[in-house]
Amino acid sequence: MPPIRKIIHVDMDAFFASVEQLDRPELRGLPVIVGGTPQSRGVVAACSYEARAFGIHSAMPCSRAHRLCPQAIFLQPRMARYQEVSQRIMALFRSYTDLVEPLSVDEAFLDVTENRHGEPSATRIAQAIRAQIRASLGLTASAGVSYNKFLAKIASGQNKPDGLTVIPPDRAQAFIGALAIGKFYGVGRTTERKMRAQGIRTGADLLRFSRHQLVSLFGKSGLFFYDMARGQDPRPVEPVQIRKSIGTETTLAKDVVDYATISTLLYQLVCRVATLLADKQAGGRTLSLKVRYSDFTTITRSCTTREGFFAAGDILAQLPRLLAATEAGRRKIRLLGLTVHNLCDEEEARRIRVRQLPLPFPVRRRRC
Repeated sequence: MPPIRKIIHVDMDAFFASVEQLDRPELRGLPVIVGGTPQSRGVVAACSYEARAFGIHSAMPCSRAHRLCPQAIFLQPRMARYQEVSQRIMALFRSYTDLVEPLSVDEAFLDVTENRHGEPSATRIAQAIRAQIRASLGLTASAGVSYNKFLAKIASGQNKPDGLTVIPPDRAQAFIGALAIGKFYGVGRTTERKMRAQGIRTGADLLRFSRHQLVSLFGKSGLFFYDMARGQDPRPVEPVQIRKSIGTETTLAKDVVDYATISTLLYQLVCRVATLLADKQAGGRTLSLKVRYSDFTTITRSCTTREGFFAAGDILAQLPRLLAATEAGRRKIRLLGLTVHNLCDEEEARRIRVRQLPLPFPVRRRRC
């Protein structure tokens, strides 16, 4: 029988805002918001705990955040600086184990079942990591320790900021049973509403449903929910993450309904995506167009081709069809996005002939 795994999930506390307060000590103790400006259409990328006390959270429109806390200090993101700090944090993780799976610049899973220090206690490793982050970087991190990824990630959010939560196997079922269903991994707002309609409000409620019932209600995700309710998550910590998509999006300065303007904006996004694909020497099989209307309703339209999407011409050949499936030109739009999915590796990309196709609808040409 394989040994019980020892998984740690480390999550930096208010990372972007904390780095700003670290670099500018005069901001410590003040409500700091990293993102757009109150006058822009931007959203909050991160905020300090002082700002969260006013009800501000990530993805909130900056205009609303300003209304909630007029004295908040708004800062533009400095991604290069955050990446620099993140690299130091990830290097610290890797000093304990090769099995480090970054989820973003400020969080990662570590499998420390076997580790470089020969330390048998994952809890002590988590304590040491948090202490080193504080001592060497002046930042705080929260950590969760358990025997699988699902429980470790939930545990890391239980006592934020600067907290440590351990869920051993003998306490797992009681913990899951009391857990609100909205805290389960993979349960978004829509799924939560559907679950609540079925009387599922906690992990204990979820446990009453059979595998067949959950699949009938939630499709393939039902299998995942069935296992989660029983504390089962066999997913390994994967140190190499394969990028599955390349894309970009833009929030417009003001709502746009004019079709020609929308076409021009989309062409600019095509240029950006094509540049990213070229930088990665990659392409993809599926193209998705994302449209968010002025009332925040968001839709996605996608298509898949055998030839794939490797250059601007490939994307432009399919874009009119996707755009026609939206209400562009009839309904005001506040956000546009383009993403290429199902990426091919470099070898496969080189084997496929890239065709530069003419622009399928009239827009102002510009160099990609």
